[in-house]
Amino acid sequence: MTGDAQAAAESGRARQRPGAALLPVVRGLPAPGRCLVMGVVNVTPDSFSDGGKWLAADAAISRGLELAAQGADIIDVGGESTRPGAGRTSAAEELSRVGPVITELAAAGLTVSVDTMRAVVAEAALAAGAKLVNDVSGGLADPAMYRLVAAAAVPYVVMHWRGHSSNMRDLAHYRDVVGEVCDELRQRVDAAAGAGIDPSLIVIDPGIGFAKLPEHNWALLAGLPEVARLGGGGPPFPVLVGASRKSFIGRLLAAEDGTPRPFADSDDATIALTALAAAAGAWCTRVHAAAGNADAVRVAAQWRRAGQAGPARQHGARQKASSQPASSQPEPPPRQDGGGPG
Repeated sequence: MTGDAQAAAESGRARQRPGAALLPVVRGLPAPGRCLVMGVVNVTPDSFSDGGKWLAADAAISRGLELAAQGADIIDVGGESTRPGAGRTSAAEELSRVGPVITELAAAGLTVSVDTMRAVVAEAALAAGAKLVNDVSGGLADPAMYRLVAAAAVPYVVMHWRGHSSNMRDLAHYRDVVGEVCDELRQRVDAAAGAGIDPSLIVIDPGIGFAKLPEHNWALLAGLPEVARLGGGGPPFPVLVGASRKSFIGRLLAAEDGTPRPFADSDDATIALTALAAAAGAWCTRVHAAAGNADAVRVAAQWRRAGQAGPARQHGARQKASSQPASSQPEPPPRQDGGGPG
C-alpha cells in the first residue's frame, strides 16, 4: 500500500514557488523553498537538555516568541519528556502544561505544533491553534490518534518508535538500521493512510536517538535520501530530523578523558548537522536554538540550487555546441617571400 500512499502524497501536496529547491511541501505549513526550522519548547521539568527552564507558562511563551524571532518557522510545544529512561506524565498534567502556551503562541501568529503521543492532548492543542501533530510514537502509543488526525485533516509526523522511553535502550538492535527503520516506518504510514489520514499530510521522522545507538543515528543521517523514500523508488516523503543536542553528538565531541560534551555546548555541531541534513533534502530540522540553524538551512538551500543548476548549464552548453556547424581550420596566410629558403 505504501506505493499508493506515496503517489497520493505526491499528488496531494501543494506545489512550491518557481525556482525553489525540490523539497516536498506540506499543505497548511510554511513553504519557503528550503528546509524548515522547528524550534523546541519543552514545557517540562525533566527534558534532557533544558528541563525546567521553560516549565512556567510565561517562560515557555517567551521562549517560543524568541525562537520565532531567531528564525524558527514552526514552534514545537511539548509537555511530556521523552528522554531515555523517562516515565509517563499524566494526560491532565500534559494538557495543563501545553494548553496555555499553544494558545498564546498561536494567537501571536506563530505556526505551532504539538509534541504529544496522546489523542486527547492533540485534540485540545488543535483547538488552541496548533497546526501540526508531532507524534513520536507514530500512532503506536494511542490507538485513537489516527482517528483524530484523520478527522482534523492536519499534518501529522510519524516517527520511528519501538517503545516508551523507560525501556527504549533495550530495543536498539538492528542488522540493517536504515532498511529496518524504512520497513517499520512504511508499516506506520500504511496504517495511518488506512485509517483515513491524507498521505500528503504525512511527515516521517527516523527517530534519531529513540531506540538507537550512536552508530545507528549516524547511519540514518547519512541515509536520509533512502529514508525519505522508505527504501523504495517512489516520491519522497517530507522528513523531519531531530538530532539537536542529543547524546551521540556529545560522545563524538567528548573531552580527552571521555567525558561527553554537555548538551548545550553541542549547538555548533547541531548547526553542522542541520546544514548536512538540509543539503541532503530534509524537509525540517527540530532544534533547541534557532539562530545558527536558520542560517544553515539557507546556506544548504543555495547549495542545492547551485547543484541543480549545474547539470542544466552543462546540458545547455552541450545543446549549444551541437547546434553550431563544425568549424574548419583557417587557411594560412600567403607567403610573402616568394618561395622556400634561398
